[in-house]
Amino acid sequence: MKVLIYKWKVFNQEDIAEAFFDYGYEVVEYEEPSVYLDEAKGLKFHDNNELTNIIKGVDMVFSFNYFAHISDICNKLGIIYISYTVDSPLISLYHNSIYNPCNYIFVFDKFFYYQLKELELEHLFYLPLGANAKRIESQLEKSNIPSCLDIKDYKYDLSFVGGMYHRNSYDNIKDKLDEDLKNYFNEVLKEQLFSPGMDIIDNSLSVELLTKLLEITDFKQSEGSFSDILTVFTNTFLGFKLANIERVVILNALAAALKNYGYKVDLFTDDTDNNLENVILHNTVDYNIEMPEIFRQSKINLNISLRNIRTGIPLRVWDVLASGGFLLTNKQIELEDYFKIGEDLVVFESIDEAVTKSLYYLEHEKERKEIARSGFERVKKYHSYCQRIGDILDCIAGNKE
Repeated sequence: MKVLIYKWKVFNQEDIAEAFFDYGYEVVEYEEPSVYLDEAKGLKFHDNNELTNIIKGVDMVFSFNYFAHISDICNKLGIIYISYTVDSPLISLYHNSIYNPCNYIFVFDKFFYYQLKELELEHLFYLPLGANAKRIESQLEKSNIPSCLDIKDYKYDLSFVGGMYHRNSYDNIKDKLDEDLKNYFNEVLKEQLFSPGMDIIDNSLSVELLTKLLEITDFKQSEGSFSDILTVFTNTFLGFKLANIERVVILNALAAALKNYGYKVDLFTDDTDNNLENVILHNTVDYNIEMPEIFRQSKINLNISLRNIRTGIPLRVWDVLASGGFLLTNKQIELEDYFKIGEDLVVFESIDEAVTKSLYYLEHEKERKEIARSGFERVKKYHSYCQRIGDILDCIAGNKE
């Protein structure tokens, strides 16, 4: 059996390839050259002849996230297409091609899964993300970095590895908004910042307002797409702007509080923000090599989930735990389904709680190390990508019977 991994700029693709190999599959990897973009029509053009020739030589195609043109080719050839989301909501799934019977779609956010379930798709499944803890453990051992229990010389007190969303779609169109609209969205974002979830944003967009936004954003749908301005503006405009505001506020609060006790906050990102204060800035780091080293060598690793991910566990949670790092994360409903809160990881529900718990665990090293070890062992034992691919293959086999 042969599987094609359709590669793009996303992490963990090599771990997926390794998992398929462990199940006896021959693995072929393909990264599509840059596609031609017709900006006037908002359309991307692919070399479907080349893709068809490559895909017809395999038994199934796998990709993180969903690509309509890959689905259409697989459907014509009668080849299974596996799509495994790493973003939520994934706008590309709002496309007519999702009804292709070749599709097996796996969604990590249960909230989004239930939204998609209303579309009555033939092969739709919920599946959390995971990590390759064994690879990371071996890699860190080769780099002579001590285990999460044995490490003594930490490089960082509290680290955050991730985007700041300083360059976001909302700021790109902000100058096109009149003052009333600017003030309105400022109030909506401010109110949502200190309230959980996205309910305030969800309820802020009337039909009249959405009609205005259609013109302001120059909203275009690609051929076959049925996404709408409400979904797009809520998530890619307001959602990412909220992420920018929230991450700056939380990092600044932590940096100010920890500074009083002699601790530092380090940020690793390719997208800094001029509003950050007392935060030590670093360039972005390599996902496979440098990132696990930072997680292991940080006393505390911070995760701030995008609010767009309504209930699911984002990839960063799995990354930190698989590296043997201590994780302090915002509350996500699904965390309790897979982890023991306070034993595998620590959760905060407010900025004040993030500060309080950061200071506590910086001062309680033994307790912190035990939590890091427990989280690592749980991911290693129950949440490998090999196990996830096994789940995917079982779903496919079950639907073939």
